Amino acid sequence: MSFRKKDSRSMEKDSLLKRYFVFIVGLYFLALGIVLIVHSAMGTTPISSINYVLSLNTPLSLGTWTFLTNLIMIGIQLLLIRNGYGNRKDMVEILLQIPLSFVFSAFIDINMWLTRGLEPLNYGMSVGILLMGCIVQAMGVVLELKPKVAMMSAEGLVKYICRHCNKSFGAVKVYVDVTLVSLAILTSLAFTLRIEGVREGSVIAALITGYIVNFLNRKVMTRRMLYKLIPIRR
Repeated sequence: MSFRKKDSRSMEKDSLLKRYFVFIVGLYFLALGIVLIVHSAMGTTPISSINYVLSLNTPLSLGTWTFLTNLIMIGIQLLLIRNGYGNRKDMVEILLQIPLSFVFSAFIDINMWLTRGLEPLNYGMSVGILLMGCIVQAMGVVLELKPKVAMMSAEGLVKYICRHCNKSFGAVKVYVDVTLVSLAILTSLAFTLRIEGVREGSVIAALITGYIVNFLNRKVMTRRMLYKLIPIRR
């Protein structure tokens, strides 16, 4: 009986490690997608807009600002779960975002260095890099969500605002994205008196990434396909 329990625990541990591995791979693709969108010179994603503007106007890198803003989002989440709106499991889920945010931010800076020579020669090339970035980013989102082991600070912030205010995830996500883009525009104006980092590519990325995620999730990167890599419960 004890051997069966040990074997079961070993399988569960192996399953969890594989699921976290897929999650980390998803973070890498998510970071690479953001970097490609940045290199398109057509703006960046709403969630990265304020970080990108700050990186353009300060000595700190895009990855560093990503980590710092993630810490702010984590702090807000901790405030939101007070007074009966959260439990011990929520606390662990939120604190886990700290090391994951560090890894994600490191991936961004690594990919910024690896793609440092990527510069579009014309508008068509910019659009191509933008679309590639949206596809890669969508792949990262799918790989991040499928294992169901953790969530990043932006999604966590939306989740706990939804719980605190009793609003739908989609509606709150729009409010958060609009807030971040607005802050990016105001920050850019404050630094340079012009808008940097927010262009038509930001709108395109915001509009099409969700559709790409849905397509990949349902038609390409299905649960059955990922089940070959990680033991996901059906």
